[in-house]
Amino acid sequence: MTTTVADLGRAARGAAADLAVRTRAEKDAALHAMAGALEANAAAIIERNAADVERARETGTADAMIDRLRLDEPRIAGMAGGLRQVAGLPDPVGEVVRGYTLPNGLQVTQRRVPLGVVGIIYEARPNVTADAAGLALKSGNAVLLKGSSSAADSNEAIVGVLAAAAEDAGLPRAAVQLVLGGRDQAKELMRARGLVDVLIPRGGAGLIRSVVEESTVPVIETGVGNCHVYVDADADLAMALQILLNAKTQRPSVCNAAETLLVHAGVAAEFLPSALAALRAAGVTVHGDERVQGYDDAVVPATDDDWSAEYLSLDLAAAVVDTLDDAVAHIRRWGSGHTEAIVTRSLAASRRFAATTDSAAVMVNASTRFTDGEQLGFGAEIGISTQKLHARGPMGLPELTTTTYVVTGDGHVRG
Repeated sequence: MTTTVADLGRAARGAAADLAVRTRAEKDAALHAMAGALEANAAAIIERNAADVERARETGTADAMIDRLRLDEPRIAGMAGGLRQVAGLPDPVGEVVRGYTLPNGLQVTQRRVPLGVVGIIYEARPNVTADAAGLALKSGNAVLLKGSSSAADSNEAIVGVLAAAAEDAGLPRAAVQLVLGGRDQAKELMRARGLVDVLIPRGGAGLIRSVVEESTVPVIETGVGNCHVYVDADADLAMALQILLNAKTQRPSVCNAAETLLVHAGVAAEFLPSALAALRAAGVTVHGDERVQGYDDAVVPATDDDWSAEYLSLDLAAAVVDTLDDAVAHIRRWGSGHTEAIVTRSLAASRRFAATTDSAAVMVNASTRFTDGEQLGFGAEIGISTQKLHARGPMGLPELTTTTYVVTGDGHVRG
């Protein structure tokens, strides 16, 4: 029985070599089998998840984190639906990125190939287990999953179901494996260079920083979501209010929820009274600068901690800015490079905002909640990268591949 990270890694490398040459039909059949198995075993998974939720409540875990942890039949159906969506997407493996023939007759193609063994270290959200397994399998990668101890029962149940279904469909069981244990095992995974090709952390700032700083395995950094909504001087204010409420309240516990509102001074007097009243009615506590406080006595004074916060709750920082450039300067100072939204009727303003905010995603007259692999047509996502190397933004199937050059000659030798 494999128990150490090294054992799991060696098994995963063997599985990755197998997956790299599997056809799309074989991988899609396995994904459909995995989706069906999740639905067939929903009751058992929910029972194991209930134990995790109860432990979380007993230890005083915040409601936002419990919401991320909780599974029910609709969420499991969503996980299964995500796997089926991935099955319906084009297979990136083998895609020719570019190809040409040199003057000497050599034929050169650059083709997409799997990364190999992908490690995922993540917190609380057991739906990530299915998303990561499905995306890794479709892109020809084996995956090592290290969830948090808070979701230990849920993850063990889900991985058991997925691995068995993949095996029943003819793929190697080691294509999807769970790394059991605590911090020591997480560190082993971070140091498994040579067995693990890339590591992707998903979670809070502390987890991401720990993985980036301690890992010897190459890391694709997924960042926290201090997302902003900027209401421009030329905004449709009814649209702005609709977008703001959706971005903040539709699901506040996720990384693409809005955490800061910036309002141009030219529309503040017209927009803020109704916006603050609507936010208050929705249960949102607003932490505002002095100008925002002047519009509503319920506004809490904001501090520097508020400007940099990823609340993941019904809290929102808010400020009035004098220009679009002031809004951008605020975002570049305090933001996390995740998602920013501008509400404006000005094409010039939207272009300047998109060009200068330096974030992985920019929404123009749309909610920050659309920074999501499924919403953008990728199927389930492996994470949202806020770094600039290899991948940036929602990471779908192509982002889980690298490339290789295939050079074909006819006895060519270099002179």
